[in-house]
Amino acid sequence: MTSCRRLASFAAALAAVACFSVSVAAAAFDFNTVAQRARELAAKPYAKPAQKLPKDLMKLGYDQYRDIRFRTDRFHWRGTKSPFELAFFHPGYNFDQPVRINEVSAEGVREIRFNPDDFSYGANKLDTSKLRDIGYAGFRVHYPINTPKYKDEVVVFLGASYFRALGKEQRYGLSARGLAIDTGLASGEEFPYFVEFWIERPAAQAKELVIYALLDSKSAAAAYRIVLRPGTETVMDVKAQLHLRENVAKLGIAPLTSMFHFGENQPSASPGYRPEVHDSDGLSVHAGTGEWIWRPLTNPRRLLVTSFATTNPEGFGLMQRDRAFSSYEDLESRYDARPSAWISPKGKWGPGRVELIQIPTPNETNDNIVAFWVPANPPAPRQPWDIEYRVHWQKEIEARPLTSWVTQTRRGPGYAPVPDKGIAFMIDFEGPALKKLPPDARLEGVFTADGNAKILESITFRNEVTGGWRVALRLRRADDKKPVELRGLLRNGTETVSETWSYLVPPE
Repeated sequence: MTSCRRLASFAAALAAVACFSVSVAAAAFDFNTVAQRARELAAKPYAKPAQKLPKDLMKLGYDQYRDIRFRTDRFHWRGTKSPFELAFFHPGYNFDQPVRINEVSAEGVREIRFNPDDFSYGANKLDTSKLRDIGYAGFRVHYPINTPKYKDEVVVFLGASYFRALGKEQRYGLSARGLAIDTGLASGEEFPYFVEFWIERPAAQAKELVIYALLDSKSAAAAYRIVLRPGTETVMDVKAQLHLRENVAKLGIAPLTSMFHFGENQPSASPGYRPEVHDSDGLSVHAGTGEWIWRPLTNPRRLLVTSFATTNPEGFGLMQRDRAFSSYEDLESRYDARPSAWISPKGKWGPGRVELIQIPTPNETNDNIVAFWVPANPPAPRQPWDIEYRVHWQKEIEARPLTSWVTQTRRGPGYAPVPDKGIAFMIDFEGPALKKLPPDARLEGVFTADGNAKILESITFRNEVTGGWRVALRLRRADDKKPVELRGLLRNGTETVSETWSYLVPPE
């Protein structure tokens, strides 16, 4: 009996040591673990991932790829008490760089390995015996935000460093990215990739999900910690540490990517049933000075790159302000339900600029709008650089000034008593500062143009339908082959009562 007790005690001690070791290993995994991996990667020459996918997967078309679906009965964490579930994307089509996905739990860190049995392949005729351990293209997270009876898809990580999320009653639209390098330059853009993820197993009744990511590219490696909080406004807290391998010409922080095909300020050249087609209709910037700036988006005939310099920005975002279904009349795409994405910096970001890139697009299938922060003092190679910010995926409640904001910008020909080559704008403002004014208030629209245009007429009057105020602006451009910069705001005496409307008229 004594020997048995000793053996039992020894076994229990071993089990306790093993349990302690696993717990220590799990507890030891944190942001610093991923940051160390990024540091080690950046210290070595960049190694492009080897292409290992079978040719049959690379030949898949768009519809064929969409016919491959992760089986709902295989969702990760299904059957547990967690409100979160994971589903995974199959590699193939344009997604030719598989990523490694791991789970972090009290038992330690383990890879979630690819298994073709977890997928339904639809009408595709693929030899699944050749698809063992090829890795995933990405993953998505499910959580009940619209009803407790169903776990909605709330965020997707798929392709390069792209991710996009949804809040309550939203439809997928614009995307965020981990990092943008040399976007809009003639030398060509570099696309960093998330190459590995670690996802913490959430507890029962958890309200947030913690995701770690390792990014790699020719010029940089980086570590990310993303805390996802789904809800009416889904929020993602992002902490990143960047390690450059070499100097880059343009470093884009907290990049957002969207689409603008046509809208109220730029009607479609081809007649159709949809008045507007866009995921976002403007860039909003809350400068470090406190000024709010609104720039309506355009689909230019050639590349347009503009920026707004500031120090310690309060925030910026690509917004979908127009929420009226009648503005789009699209029951399939539901552009009226596409989210706005607002970036809130944490800490002081110092001097730099919010850059807006607008690219010509012939249709709505191409993302042609990019916005990000460019620091005036980017990090030096091999020096760790930390940045933190929050991404808000908004719809009903959006970031905007406390005074008033632009609700629409309409552009047309500028008619004088006889037709001329002028350009006319109708700019509507609404907001609390305007609602409290009496109907006979005398507001002044203060609008200016750069040297390539002359403002011929500016009239400010109350919009009796909305209760806001409208500015009718007419101008003439000197050189049609050059752009025109316009700025304007509303004043009540000496008090500014609106954000700044900032418009770039593209060259013809």
